[in-house]
Amino acid sequence: MASIERLLTIMATLRDPNNGCEWDRAQTADTIVPHTLEEAYEVADAIERENWSDLKDELGDLLFQIVFYSQLGREENQFDFEDVVNGICDKLTRRHPHVFGPKDSQGRPLLAPDWEGIKAQERAEKSPSMQPESVLDGVTQGLPALTRAYKLQKRCARVGFDWPTVPPVIDKVREEIEEVEQELAQASVNQARVDEEVGDLLFAVVNLARHLGTDAEQALRRANQKFEARFRGVENHLRDNEKNIQQCQLDELESAWQLVKKAGK
Repeated sequence: MASIERLLTIMATLRDPNNGCEWDRAQTADTIVPHTLEEAYEVADAIERENWSDLKDELGDLLFQIVFYSQLGREENQFDFEDVVNGICDKLTRRHPHVFGPKDSQGRPLLAPDWEGIKAQERAEKSPSMQPESVLDGVTQGLPALTRAYKLQKRCARVGFDWPTVPPVIDKVREEIEEVEQELAQASVNQARVDEEVGDLLFAVVNLARHLGTDAEQALRRANQKFEARFRGVENHLRDNEKNIQQCQLDELESAWQLVKKAGK
């Protein structure tokens, strides 16, 4: 596509050692990772706001990140953009044998879908070793913590290490809350132990969300948005009543919060 070729040419020009952009020339794969993560979150934000014009722009920014990595790979003679595209094309066709595989005389697939089995085979071929394969292999360390907790739990559930119903999951959340309380009740509170128990509590809550069919990461993002909107409403309410939020007592703030919450419903 002409537009892709144009983008690749722009990227190569930005990295040109003689006439390129000083900032772009200074970047490495490591230094642009934070920008890639930021662009991915901005894509998610535009989708949540249902702002399709912003989404188009943010997807362009995210695509630029991929082109940037591809240019770096090309300069190191590791891979280029074409390799990246061919790689994902091969992976998609390989992982969908029921769509792209052989068909019978009536057009029905001869192979059944086996997404996880094919992925496991790919991991084994990519990292052959004497170590036995774990069902947790391939769960990326760099994922957001809530998302990684969900993926770890889902992997374990596939081999039967999971509660079959919701009630024991809720009991586990209660148990973890009690363990946090027990640590706080110690004569000398050990912050490291408190942190550990709070982590266990968060992991249990993610598990509850998974059993309820709720995406914990998205649920928390929406909760953040709801809290932000309500707190801004509190600020506006106090401002309208000529009150300085920094001089208000907690009961005044709570009263304003409840008013804003009620109005929002």
